[in-house]
Amino acid sequence: MMTTSRRLAQDDWLMAGYEALARSGPASLKAEPLARQLNTTKGSFYWHFADVPAFHTALLTRWEGESTARLDAALALETHPVGQLRRLAQVIGGRAAEDEDRETAIEPAIRAWAKDNAKARLAVTRVDQYRLALMQRLLAEIGIANPEMTRIIYACAIGMEDLPEDRPGGNAQAMGSLVDLVLALR
Repeated sequence: MMTTSRRLAQDDWLMAGYEALARSGPASLKAEPLARQLNTTKGSFYWHFADVPAFHTALLTRWEGESTARLDAALALETHPVGQLRRLAQVIGGRAAEDEDRETAIEPAIRAWAKDNAKARLAVTRVDQYRLALMQRLLAEIGIANPEMTRIIYACAIGMEDLPEDRPGGNAQAMGSLVDLVLALR
């Protein structure tokens, strides 16, 4: 096997992990298959991670951080709670142009992994709690105190990630319409 000509960074391994998880599931998150994917040796993997569980932790930590930072950035673009709620639902359920390939594929893969992996389940739970708290706060600011509305919007948003778009931005538009519908009920 030919090795890569440049030194790999931890980020290269994490990105390869995202791709492998989305494409082949959690069984592919091991040093040897990832090293083959990156055309390098397992030694490079172990240079960056103490072991495979440490790699899994780093992968989940990165996903969790990216997930919350992405929402914070989206909310900063809006000043009114209605706009923030709409954007929040669209970011969770829609496909951002810069994340067209990776981000939209990774969350469903991590959610699937969480069904059988305690570490992944904890990461998903923390992300869900963060998102639900944001939505609940925004709905309360708008005057909708029913926590079931938060769960309905959120469930639609995370389910929307698995639904193929019928047109670019279609899922985000559908999430915006759902938020508009909920707001019309107040």
